[in-house]
Order: sequence, then C-alpha cells, then structure tokens
Amino acid sequence: MMLRWLTQRADTSRKAEELYGSVVTAARQPAFYESLDVPDTPEGRFELVALHLFLALEVLRGKGTAAEGLVRRTIEAFVIDMDDCMREMGVGDLTVPKKVKRAAAAFYERAASYRRALAEAGSPDRGWPELTKALHGHVYGGSAEREDDAAALAVYMQAASTALSDHAFDVFVNDGLASRLLASATAKRKVSTT
Repeated sequence: MMLRWLTQRADTSRKAEELYGSVVTAARQPAFYESLDVPDTPEGRFELVALHLFLALEVLRGKGTAAEGLVRRTIEAFVIDMDDCMREMGVGDLTVPKKVKRAAAAFYERAASYRRALAEAGSPDRGWPELTKALHGHVYGGSAEREDDAAALAVYMQAASTALSDHAFDVFVNDGLASRLLASATAKRKVSTT
C-alpha cells in the first residue's frame, strides 16, 4: 500500500513537471514579445507564465482528487522555478522566500482576476472588455500605448481557454495549437490597427 502511494506521488510529480514545462514553453513564444510587445523582462515573462499556468490549471478544476494533486504539484513546480530564477538573478538568500511568496500571491491574484473576466458574457464583437482590462493592468502595467496589445492578448487567451476544453494543455502546446492561436490573435491586431 505504501509503495503504491509513493509510486502515485512520483507519477504525479513527473506529470506536474511536464505540465509546468509546457506552461513555460507556451509563455516563451517569441510572438508575445515581438508582435504583442509584452515586455521581455523578468516581470513580463512572469506575467506570461502566470497566464499560461492559470490556463493549464483551470482545466483541472473540479476534476477530482487526482487532478487536485496534479494542480498542487504543478504549483510547487512553479514555486521552485520562481525560487531558482530569483537565485540566478542574484537575489539574496534572505530575500528569496519573501519574493517567492509574493510571486505565488501574484499568481493567485491573477488567476482570480482571469477567472472572473473569462466568466463574463463576452464575444469577439465586444472584445472581452474585462479580460482586456485585466491583461492591460497585469501584463502591460496599464500603459495607454498597449491597449491594442492587451485586446489581442485577450483574444488569444479566450481562444486558448476555449481550445483547452477539448485538448490537454501539453497537446495544446506540443501540437502547435497555442502558436496558431497566437498567430491568429496577432494577425487580428495588425488588421485592427491599420
């Protein structure tokens, strides 16, 4: 019995690391930084990881005990990654735990904000105003010049959320669906700004 529990725990940890790897892969797509002008800074990269982590974990909500375990382990992988990144950036050992705690709190804040925004009755015609507003504030710091970028990012995020109701997150990333949705959102942005 104990051996089965340890095997299941190890299997869940492996799946969580793979899922988190897919989250990071999705967040590193160059078009976010080149076409949608997400700041290519530690903060901008954090925002995209948080966005994709939210998308990956949201699909698992309410799917039972095994899914809850996967969510917990994936969040642990995120926290470990934040810790490692901060240490690599030279953040002092005494400061790292506080900053990691803040990063985790920021993720939960964004997850709640994105969940509310995606739940609103939106449509492509309305442009998901609450989601655009949330992304504009979190990802672009409220910059007036980035409103169109936030709207395009909202199109991507909403399309990704819809696609993930039919696809596992790793399939969504590895099969290129994330890239295609991002390309479509950036193309719509170019049309709307010309």
